[in-house]
Formats: sequence, C-alpha cells, structure tokens
Amino acid sequence: MLRTVPRTASIPAGRARAYVELADLTRLKHKATGFSFLPRQPVHSLLYGRHASRLRGRGLSFEELRGYVEGDDTRAIDWRATARLGKPYIRVYSEERNRPVILIVDQRQTMFFGSRHATKSVVAAEVAALAAWRVTSLGDRVGAVLLSTAGIAEIRPEPRERAVRRILDATVRGNRLLPTPGGAAEALGQLNEGLRRAARMVLHDGLVCLISDGAGTDDETAELVTKLTAHNDVVAVFVYDPLEEKLPDLGRVVVADGERRIEVDTGARNLRERFGQAFAERRSRLESFSRKRAIPVLPVSTDRDTAEQVREILGRRRDGGRKGAALAGGLER
Repeated sequence: MLRTVPRTASIPAGRARAYVELADLTRLKHKATGFSFLPRQPVHSLLYGRHASRLRGRGLSFEELRGYVEGDDTRAIDWRATARLGKPYIRVYSEERNRPVILIVDQRQTMFFGSRHATKSVVAAEVAALAAWRVTSLGDRVGAVLLSTAGIAEIRPEPRERAVRRILDATVRGNRLLPTPGGAAEALGQLNEGLRRAARMVLHDGLVCLISDGAGTDDETAELVTKLTAHNDVVAVFVYDPLEEKLPDLGRVVVADGERRIEVDTGARNLRERFGQAFAERRSRLESFSRKRAIPVLPVSTDRDTAEQVREILGRRRDGGRKGAALAGGLER
C-alpha cells in the first residue's frame, strides 16, 4: 500500500486495510440489499432520471391486461383497450430473468493505494462482491473480468452462488499479488483489453459494470465503451482515495510502496499541482463517457464503509423519516 510517512512518525497497525479476506467478501451477502442496477430507481439514486432512461434492464414479457387502479403508472395505460372498453386498462409486464452481468474488477498496481479506511483494491473487491451477490439474488447471471498484475482472468456468467464464489476467489487471488514492483506500466493496457473481453462475453442485453480507478483510459477506451453501449448497459464505479484529489502539504515525507521507499517534498507547489491534475484528468475522462453517452459514473471513496456508500448512491434515502420509492419490481428488501 502506498503510504506517506513523516520522517519522525509511524503509521499505527491496522490503520487502513491493504488486503481483502474471502470471509469478509462472503459476509457482504447480507449487506447486498437496498440497491439495484435496474432502470426504475428511487429519486435519490444517481441512476435516477437521464441515466435510468438509458438502462435497458432485463427485458419485459407481457402478462395480462387489467383495469387501472389508482397509483398505477399512467405510462402503462393501453389506450386502444381503454377506448374499446370504455374505462382505463393497463398492460402488465414481468421482468425477464437470467440477464448476463459482467463485472470488470480492477486489482492492478494503481489500485494498491490507500490513506484512510482501505486501499482502492479492497474497495473495488467489496463493490464487486456486493454487486455479484445482489445480481444473483435477483435471478440474473454474473461473470467477471479480473484485471491483476498476473494478467486478465475471465469468469463466464453463471447463476446462483457458484458464480459469486468463483468471482470472489479470483478477486482475492489478484488482490494478494499486490504490490508487484514495476507492474504498473505494463498493466495500464489491461483496461482496454478487459473491455474487449467483456464485449465478447455479453453480446447484447447485458450489463457491464466497470469497477476501477480509471488508470489507463484513453481514446480507445471511449471507442470500446461506445461499442458496448450500442447493445448493452454500462455503469462505471469510480474508486478513489481522498488523498489523490488533493495532496496535503506535509513537508518532507517518505513514500512507501511495498519494500521501496523514497523521500518526497510535499511542500513543493508544482508537485501538488501535478498530483491533483493527474487525478482530475483521470476522473474527467471517465465523466466524459457519462456526458457523451449517458453512462453513469458512481464515485466510491476509500475513506468510508463501501456498503453504505453503494446503498446511498443506488438506494433509497433513509434520513428525515422519508420513505423512498421502491426499487424495480418491488425487489428491495
């Protein structure tokens, strides 16, 4: 884990989690509630509105025609039947199950950074676990493309817990390889290769969820994402550490990356400016996907509990005694 250490100070043990445990990811099954990646979202979700309108969901199959009841969505009214029968009728649909969901989970060298609660690699693993557990609980299939210093691993979409277990095992293995000296530069190209592989795994009507810090995004990334969105939904979870956003003036510090240590003068203004600019450019590239292609970019920080953040971003508002809207299909628990 990359840490900034004043020359006269030491970091207390356990200050930030550098690695993830399989047992912890398994326990997240019980926290994978109160959020959804489906089109119908509560009004406080970041997927509400224009982003939700681009999410195709799992598809719908017609079930029945029934009389309108107060509170029904007026958009579901069948106007031909209404005119023919003399009173309002709506068309009722049920959501198709078994939609393929591909998680691109980033465990590359750039993710081995954390100054607060956990490293980015740990947070990405937790987001992936929460998403995998939630997806399978709704009847969809889940697979993954894991980016790590050992290369790229593919897990084909499968239903139920078997698929989740395979994804968690692979994620933990990739996480345990960190840090790998000199592995950052060659791993940058993995992001685009991961998108290419995800495209081959889900040709249409699926969801691709990119869980990454965005390192290595370029013009080709934009092209690959554009092709994916032609027939699938794409959501990006942007994992970041608050220290990346603004490097504090701590004077001369020792920066540690595994066994390597170098001394850096964080008081140098140009260093802090370059540091902040690099983060801003990476985030801007991801957000440009959102603006141009209506792809949601969901920010998750390393300084807070991951499950709480996911529920805040994608779930209902729980403050002020307000009752949030139900999630798609009434599946929130």
